[in-house]
Amino acid sequence: MDKEPGRELLNVIDIEATCWDGQPPPGAVSEIIEIGLTVVDLRARERLARHRVLVRPARSTVSAFCTELTGLTQAEVDTGLSFTDACRLLAAEHEAGRRPWASWGDYDRNQFTRQCRATGTPYPFGRRHTNAKIPFTATHVLCKRPGMAQALRIAGLPLEGRHHSGADDAWNIAALILDLAARDGWPSPRP
Repeated sequence: MDKEPGRELLNVIDIEATCWDGQPPPGAVSEIIEIGLTVVDLRARERLARHRVLVRPARSTVSAFCTELTGLTQAEVDTGLSFTDACRLLAAEHEAGRRPWASWGDYDRNQFTRQCRATGTPYPFGRRHTNAKIPFTATHVLCKRPGMAQALRIAGLPLEGRHHSGADDAWNIAALILDLAARDGWPSPRP
């Protein structure tokens, strides 16, 4: 847990990656192009900070389908950091290696793992990851794990911002986590 006295900080991460309507073009791979991060204080039950990191893809480009889905353009992500620099920023400015983190599902964790291996970039996060879908599904006694937008409807929370924007989705996932914490449905932190 974060060492600030009286705080229980959690990084909530949501990424967007290059994508296509169908198969990727020859030689292209899905790469992270946006990292949304919301810092949550679980003890105070509030969202403290909202961050957006644009990442410049090295082995793919932003398709028209991806722009329609995420709102991100190639010109916009061209202004971003390299993937390696984005991972360094997460570690240096957001204590990603020390602070527990959560995402909606395992896609974000798996994409970081794949991309770190492919690029030789050190993995920026520690081992304390929570797939927020699991406690949400258990708390709401659901048979299937819902997507984020559906989970917001189930919890009676508004969708704030644009769905499939990393920064906005991280903000919304943080709201779901705080709602779970208020219902005693968020797991206790592990050392």
